[in-house]
Amino acid sequence: MPNTASAKKRMRQDSVRRARNRSSKSTLRTQLRKVRAAIGSKNVEQSETEFRAFVKKLDKAAAANVIHANAAARTKSRLSSAIKALKGK
Repeated sequence: MPNTASAKKRMRQDSVRRARNRSSKSTLRTQLRKVRAAIGSKNVEQSETEFRAFVKKLDKAAAANVIHANAAARTKSRLSSAIKALKGK
């Protein structure tokens, strides 16, 4: 347990930030599942709609340093190429 006032404050801040980050990551994972399900069902329109919503949330999380910016870019790239492959078929 912290003894100093600054350590106590840091502990309070960390718990708030941890809760916020966990919520954001959970939302990202849920949205990612929706995008992958739409891609799996071969529905191009639905997958594009879900992908746009996912990208918005992903960019916000990367801007807030919840996830690394390169991880966000990599995920977007892989999903967009999967959607483009659907369009080609």
